[in-house]
Amino acid sequence: MAVVLVYDADCPACRAAADWVRRNAVDPDTFEFLPCRSEETRSRFPAIAEAACLQAMHLVLRDGTILVGEQALPEILRRTRRYQWAAALFRLPGAGILSRSLYHGFARRRHRIAKRLFP
Repeated sequence: MAVVLVYDADCPACRAAADWVRRNAVDPDTFEFLPCRSEETRSRFPAIAEAACLQAMHLVLRDGTILVGEQALPEILRRTRRYQWAAALFRLPGAGILSRSLYHGFARRRHRIAKRLFP
């Protein structure tokens, strides 16, 4: 059973991130990808509010645990071919504060960033 990455499919930067995860996954069946605004997301994961999903990606683990934003990053990296080692960086002192700050800063500006990166 795959973990489910719920992301804003209307955001070019978010689509690019989901594509990166897809390309780097250990196995093609490691992840399932669902857009925030899909009916399937609403019916399968009613605990994920659309507004919250549009603010940050959500990763639903096999046991039903939902990781949001920067909390999902180490779990995503653990499931990649070449970047598993980077998941350990999130256990370093201060990493949580730094990753939260960077993730939320990017998330707030993602549409502006996407316009520059994906004109």
